[in-house]
Formats: sequence, C-alpha cells, structure tokens
Amino acid sequence: MIKLITGRRGTGKTKILIDQINETVKSTSGNIVCIEKGDNVRRSISYKVRWCDVEQFGIEGVDAFYGFVAGMLAGNYDIKDIYVDGIFRIVGRDYEAFGAMLEKLDKLTSDDTNVVFTVSADIEELSENVKQFVK
Repeated sequence: MIKLITGRRGTGKTKILIDQINETVKSTSGNIVCIEKGDNVRRSISYKVRWCDVEQFGIEGVDAFYGFVAGMLAGNYDIKDIYVDGIFRIVGRDYEAFGAMLEKLDKLTSDDTNVVFTVSADIEELSENVKQFVK
C-alpha cells in the first residue's frame, strides 16, 4: 500500500513520518527502511531502521528512485515498511512522472508492504495519478 502525507513546507509532515516510523518499530515483524536526501530524519528514528541517504547512492529522478526501491525489495523480502521523506527533493516536481512511478511501485509492492512518502505540496496542486494515493 502506498500512502502520501501532503502539505506545504513547515506543516509537520516529517514529524508525522518520524512518529509513524517509531511506532512501526514497536509492532512490525519485518524490516523497516527510511529513505531521505541528507540526514534530517536519521537522528530521530530508531537504530533498528535501515536508513538510506540517496546522495550516498547518487539517486536522482523518478527512474533512479524506482530502480533503487525495486532493488531493495528484490534483495530483501522481509521489508515490510518503507518511509520516504521529501520525495520531491529526490525526484523533482514532475507530478505526472511521480504519479506514474507511484503506479509502478504500487504494482511492485505486495499487500503487506507499506510505502509512505512526505510530499511538500497541497493536494490541489497534485496530478490525478498522484491524488489517488492520498489517504
């Protein structure tokens, strides 16, 4: 399942994400991954979470990001939750391309894998193929 946490900058999306990550650590039977650009979230989450800075891996754009996530899932069937902070800092603001990537990612992930993104935009700004994932 894919879920988007939307809102303008400064509306508390990252705090919500951090709280969700730390709650998931308490209840999951699988592995948790947190992906971001930089290390803003790293200091606030449990050491049990596999943290990834996309800058370390040279990830830029929707295709590279999709390939990165697909590779992680292919290499570790125990990943149950993926959290991504600031997706537009990673893939850019092409809403249509982002929506197409979400659709591909939704097909790739199984029913028991959750992927949560923070999206710095109001819902009204987003394309229809992105809005379908706002829960």
